[in-house]
Amino acid sequence: PPERQIVVGICAMTKKSKSKPMTQILERLCKFEYITVVIMGEDVILNEPVENWPSCDCLISFHSKGFPLDKAVAYAKLCKPFLINDLDMQYYIQDRREVYRILQEEGIDLPRYAVLNRDPDRPEECNLVEGEDHVEVNGAVFPKPFVEKPVSAEDHNVYIYYPTSAGGGSQRLFRKIGSRSSVYSPESSVRKTGSYIYEEFMPTDGTDVKVYTVGPDYAHAEARKSPALDGKVERDSEGKEIRYPVMLTAMEKLVARKVCVAFKQTVCGFDLLRANGHSFVCDVNGFSFVKNSMKYYDDCAKILGNIIMRELAPQFHIPWSIPTEAEDIPIVPTTSGTMMELRCVIAVIRHGDRTPKQKMKMEVKHPRFFELFEKYDGYKTGKLKLKKPEQLQEVLDIARQLVVELGTHSDSEIEERKSKLEQLKSVLEMYGHFSGINRKVQLTYQPHGHPKAASEDEEARQESSPSLLLVLKWGGELTPAGRVQAEELGRAFRCMYPGGQGDYAGFPGCGLLRLHSTYRHDLKIYASDEGRVQMTAAAFAKGLLALEGELTPILVQMVKSANMNGLLDSDSDSLSSCQHRVKARLHEIMQKDAEFCEEDYGKLAPTGSASLLNSMTFIQNPVEVCNQVFTLIENLTSQIRKRLEDPKSADLQLYHSETLELMLQRWTKLERDFRMKNGRYDISKIPDIYDCIKYDVQHNCALKLEGTAELFKLSKALADVIIPQEYGINKEEKLEIAIGYCLPLIKKIQLDLQRTHEDESVNKLHPLYSRGVLSPGRHVRTRLYFTSESHVHSLLSIFRYGGLLDENKDQQWKRAMDYLSAISELNYMTQIVIMLYEDNNKDPSSEERFHVELHFSPGVKGCEEDRNVPTGFGFRPASAENEDKKADQGSLEDLSKEKSSDEPDRAQQKSPQLSEPVSIQRRSPLIRNRKTGSMEVLSESSSKSGGYRLFSTYSRQSSEMKQSGLGT
Repeated sequence: PPERQIVVGICAMTKKSKSKPMTQILERLCKFEYITVVIMGEDVILNEPVENWPSCDCLISFHSKGFPLDKAVAYAKLCKPFLINDLDMQYYIQDRREVYRILQEEGIDLPRYAVLNRDPDRPEECNLVEGEDHVEVNGAVFPKPFVEKPVSAEDHNVYIYYPTSAGGGSQRLFRKIGSRSSVYSPESSVRKTGSYIYEEFMPTDGTDVKVYTVGPDYAHAEARKSPALDGKVERDSEGKEIRYPVMLTAMEKLVARKVCVAFKQTVCGFDLLRANGHSFVCDVNGFSFVKNSMKYYDDCAKILGNIIMRELAPQFHIPWSIPTEAEDIPIVPTTSGTMMELRCVIAVIRHGDRTPKQKMKMEVKHPRFFELFEKYDGYKTGKLKLKKPEQLQEVLDIARQLVVELGTHSDSEIEERKSKLEQLKSVLEMYGHFSGINRKVQLTYQPHGHPKAASEDEEARQESSPSLLLVLKWGGELTPAGRVQAEELGRAFRCMYPGGQGDYAGFPGCGLLRLHSTYRHDLKIYASDEGRVQMTAAAFAKGLLALEGELTPILVQMVKSANMNGLLDSDSDSLSSCQHRVKARLHEIMQKDAEFCEEDYGKLAPTGSASLLNSMTFIQNPVEVCNQVFTLIENLTSQIRKRLEDPKSADLQLYHSETLELMLQRWTKLERDFRMKNGRYDISKIPDIYDCIKYDVQHNCALKLEGTAELFKLSKALADVIIPQEYGINKEEKLEIAIGYCLPLIKKIQLDLQRTHEDESVNKLHPLYSRGVLSPGRHVRTRLYFTSESHVHSLLSIFRYGGLLDENKDQQWKRAMDYLSAISELNYMTQIVIMLYEDNNKDPSSEERFHVELHFSPGVKGCEEDRNVPTGFGFRPASAENEDKKADQGSLEDLSKEKSSDEPDRAQQKSPQLSEPVSIQRRSPLIRNRKTGSMEVLSESSSKSGGYRLFSTYSRQSSEMKQSGLGT
């Protein structure tokens, strides 16, 4: 029989059959000598009986909105064409329950899930119990965050519910409308009508992977920003959603094969979530093409043509042998010249500006408190922490009841209890809602009541009845200013990465943002479990990755809580014996009512730190300064009381919804606690006094209270002695205390640096697509650790006193140490950054293979216009402005010879770069870019408003490098 053409019929809605990808692919398919394509018109499909449809040998047909799948099935029965995508299975793909059932039968990983069927005939499948932070579906418990999906795959209204600890509410996903794919909602309750799948939320790094198969052996994958992150769709210059091709791992290729075969869909799209080192399938969409990829169009047409020919050529007597192709060889350009490649960025960052931390203690004996203690298993350990909104509500209910009961009595002891209960009530009523992050109540069981002073006799103590010590902690929240600081620093931090210079690297698709979306940026963000630290991390991530919208979704997806093994948290209640010894010595020295003498300088500042000596010189007599501070506090509280009596300021709102009453409570408590009954001063209250006055000078200056500037100056001088010395007075103590706080973190940082060149299993970018992304093999590992002051102090102590380098032999290290010694305070957003570079042209065992840099900035600038703030040397001091300075010790060229891989202490050392503090108060305009070498550099603005001298580029032509900074 003569050869004849194979007719391929396309049966789909016009929107699909005439789409750009379909047109591109069919044009290529027609290049097969024996294949002819026939597109069935929508009018025919909808209105003609199947007997009148054009006949074909091979059918590409798929369901979309409005498509009559029943007719397509009838047509296939009638004409028996070879089906590219099975039609019966397309009924299943429209029901998420069936999709999940099939995936499960195939042994494909998917999120843990349960189905809630609101079907009157099957009441046993409709058991829903909703708690504040979880749901229980037919017995399966899903703690928030969890996902709620309608059972119909055509319904794209998928909701994600967030835990109260992250701010609650939900993210509502929908089919893309313009530039949005989701919106945040304060609604925390699940939907009460319709049937849904509930599943655990997978912590990806904020990207989704879309996989497109063409037959079981081909899968194209691309990443896009997860719609759950901020709901803003990233679009390119043509208005298309930005996606980046990625490489699938061997396991993921196997999953693609299984999905393709199980659903009998040759052309099949599905979604992967990469989380915790695993890949989970969360959606199967059936027939779908990649958009805007010429290589995919070529591949797809070629594979489809080969599948059709292999199946039909024999019966049509067409001579045909399947062409075999040499495996595409992935060619990855190497780094040329001596340009070094950034491999790893590690930053340890203190949280942003916060409200003053406060606490109140009271002894309680009311039965209702004991009932509460028992209800939450307090007797097991004798201690109880209450943080959840419903728990705090119970405490508030008890406080309200007792305030009413006590209202009728009046004697002095009850008055004191009443004022404490009033305070408990007013703190718990702040903001009008519990956002879970900002208040906690601790209850401790006291079998013999409150421990009495030793002078009272033992028997009296034995006889007193049991009580609970209630400690209320509040405050210490990230302020709106703190959020701005973190987001700004995140934005500026992009400039640490190659191609990230210029206008805060604001242009999309460049440098870090491009790196991140292409999976070649291995980013993890860790935060201790304190609310302020978590929110700082989320705000920083928002700036770093150019996200929009609320912090809650970002916090849930991007920030890992690292309260495991004390990585970033410390149990502040339990001090080490060394810290107790240090505190006792500090108290002793600071109680001396005389001017500091030579011996005192030796006792208090054995390290010879410049900032410490300056403060001691300023203080002269510590008790005298404490007297002045106490008088100023008394003066301040009396001014606030006067304001309270003035009807004009009755409803005065202070910063961050504080009231004058609460401000007064803050200061009277310090007034009470600072001077003890014996007339001596409690030195441990100095950091709190400085904390409060710093806050009020910065945020409540509109009150125009007198004496605040003086109080600020004096308490800062005292705090600049007390705070750093609480972490150890001499070098040995500083190291011992630092190791107590930082050992887990130091070990983790060492691992981060070492793993960079071992870890090849990380998601690689597809080399054939990476034209336009420089050096596709490049992997940058970024680890950001957000923590509190104690960890930053400790880590810096380890760098300073851990013997990395000898300042007598290394000029650059000496300059660095002098700078650190001049810094008086590690303020909010203090950063310690470690950058590891690799030179791929050097032998792996060579000392010149790796190069490590340390960068440091003491955080935001203080309120005072301090002329004495020490300035750093900019980003890379070696590459100085003038040629003649190149001879200076420690130029970049010399430094590069000091790299090492086999001597770890030398490898973690070179070029500690120092920088000015970052000022968030004043903005200076960002200047246009100018080119330097092959990289862009941001020129520093002439208004020297204090900028990040930290960030700039790395150009090995040191003579060409301008010392540049970034004015903020």
